[in-house]
Amino acid sequence: MNGTLFIWQLSKIIVGFVTAVIACGLFLSWGLFRPGSPEADPAAFAAMIGTAFVTASVLGAVALVPAACVILVSEIARLSGIVFHVAGAGAIAFLLWTLDGTANAGLRPGSAVVLAAGFVSGAVYWIIAGRTAGSWLLRTKTAPLEGKAMDEDL
Repeated sequence: MNGTLFIWQLSKIIVGFVTAVIACGLFLSWGLFRPGSPEADPAAFAAMIGTAFVTASVLGAVALVPAACVILVSEIARLSGIVFHVAGAGAIAFLLWTLDGTANAGLRPGSAVVLAAGFVSGAVYWIIAGRTAGSWLLRTKTAPLEGKAMDEDL
């Protein structure tokens, strides 16, 4: 394990998680308010930004443990693909959306929006920290073949 790379990756994980949660909050708030440009209606735009940060803080608190589990799996298994991170964040968002205590049959309205918000947050996390998942782990060298290694060294 490389300590410097571990601290650097840990810093990227924290920044990536916070940024991903903010992006998710912005996505959900933009869909709620659908403001135009800031010049057209500055009050609606300011309300959307404020709501996004409040939403992000709630989402961050609720999604911290499941996201930490997915991040831990990706770091230990060196899963640095975008598909894993986008699917993992989408699954977390959908899981939290469906496990709210209501016992409705079928999908709740807004499930597609929540799933898309999870996908956005997964992509943002991957851009910041997911691409280098597991880079701090030392790579194990494979043992060379006995006869082949001797001939190549000469």
